[in-house]
Amino acid sequence: MRINHEQLTAFATAIFASAGTEEVRARKVAHHLVMANLKGHDSHGVGMIPAYVGNIKNGNLNIAADAAVLRDQGAVMLFDGQFGFGQLVGSQATELAIARARETGVVCAGVRNCHHLGRIGSYGEQCGEAGLVSIHFVNVVGHAPLVSPFGGRERRMTTNPFCCTVPRADDIPIVLDMATSAVAQGKVRVAHMKGEQVPAGSLIDHQGQPTTDPGVMFNEPLGALGPFGMHKGYGMAVMCELLGGALAGEWTAQPDNERGVQIVNHMFMVIFDPAAFGGLDRFNSEVTAMVDYLHSTEPALGVDKVRIPGEPEREALAERSAAGIDIDDNSWAGLLKAAAAAGMDDAAISAAAGGA
Repeated sequence: MRINHEQLTAFATAIFASAGTEEVRARKVAHHLVMANLKGHDSHGVGMIPAYVGNIKNGNLNIAADAAVLRDQGAVMLFDGQFGFGQLVGSQATELAIARARETGVVCAGVRNCHHLGRIGSYGEQCGEAGLVSIHFVNVVGHAPLVSPFGGRERRMTTNPFCCTVPRADDIPIVLDMATSAVAQGKVRVAHMKGEQVPAGSLIDHQGQPTTDPGVMFNEPLGALGPFGMHKGYGMAVMCELLGGALAGEWTAQPDNERGVQIVNHMFMVIFDPAAFGGLDRFNSEVTAMVDYLHSTEPALGVDKVRIPGEPEREALAERSAAGIDIDDNSWAGLLKAAAAAGMDDAAISAAAGGA
């Protein structure tokens, strides 16, 4: 089915509000999730709502939590998300770190104990729109590992996102936002829901052999996600685990730590003002010239044009804002079930979903 993004945001807001979340907070979380759908990242969109509602019900998601300052040493800051909505506590911590970076030129900030942060690129965009450069290292804990180290066949890590943002004086920021696994687990979930295969090189089966069947992530004997780019992606995943997890969160995927049904993110950020280097005009002109140079590349056969990081999301946003967001039948059924679990009756669900 296809649904208008405003209608979908209203429905998502109603689900969270019915689960006890304050209306303004519910709307912010819903907006973040739907924006992920609009930008082409369905893995981090409304399909996550059933897991969120489940964690509200089992006490693993604190709907009223805000980011708390644990440590403030000028250019070093540490926040505790108190297991609140990642979309809220992550944005709050980033906003405070941005304000500090304006004072000090650079800030190293950690935010720990967040429920699912959602699309990490949103925090990069938050920095880039403020005119700042940012680098984000994230790990994922609270549940069993999903990703095999390069050369292995057993799950030892998670999808450990990485993001880097460069602002532009005359356009939207350049945002590189990616999982360090070959594909995000949410994308595998979406493929499984749709009955589709995943791209070659994304998964291995229980014997460590490549497979395109997303079922290996959900059915015994279990397989695993692989790292992107073989040893290179694996190496970056390790750094996300150590900086996001060991440093910012003091909680990594190693088995001495708690594993349950939680979705917990820790994020380490480096945010700095390019003006602190003294050559802001030259920096901006070089960024513009380099982007123009890349765009001028003759495209390969079968490719319409060369893009820079963030442009696929920009194009998806324009297309989906106009045409609506496609939701597969299984994901829609999951949303309806989550709405009921949140306390909405059939009439309220029908009204909030707009009869979709």
